[in-house]
Amino acid sequence: MVAMAGQGDVASVTERVPDDPDETAGSEPAGTVLDRVGDPTVREVPLPNLPESARLARRLTQFVLRQRWALSPQLTEYAVLLVSELVGNAVRHTGAHTFGLRMLRRTSWIRIEVRDPSRGLPCLLPVAELDTSGRGLFLVDTLSDRWGVDLLPRGKTTWFEMRAE
Repeated sequence: MVAMAGQGDVASVTERVPDDPDETAGSEPAGTVLDRVGDPTVREVPLPNLPESARLARRLTQFVLRQRWALSPQLTEYAVLLVSELVGNAVRHTGAHTFGLRMLRRTSWIRIEVRDPSRGLPCLLPVAELDTSGRGLFLVDTLSDRWGVDLLPRGKTTWFEMRAE
């Protein structure tokens, strides 16, 4: 297992992240999406290796954290961003046909996992202010309380945890 703790000044990072107006104005209500694709709080939800899966994963995360778990808007916003980054990495770098999304809630923590069949480890690289790519794990490291990778017999699970007090 590889695990790293996240720390840092998040204001400068998140100020540059644009809002996605489609997140709340989607054609299908998030609850309906949850019924259609599965509930990531009950079991891992398989998602296809398509760029559109990032949007679906964001909608599921937003619905679960705000509606079901009644978490703060800021925590939800950060978690949605981090899910998008992990899903984007799975889509771009693993060559998988599908990957899985799972969300867990403990008393004062949430844990979100993205599982894929690749055993290639994600790499946290230094990020310069003007870099236009390579910021995904930097964001995960900065905005989460903990994150890591669990190697599996066939693949890996990349996860992050955040305090939900």
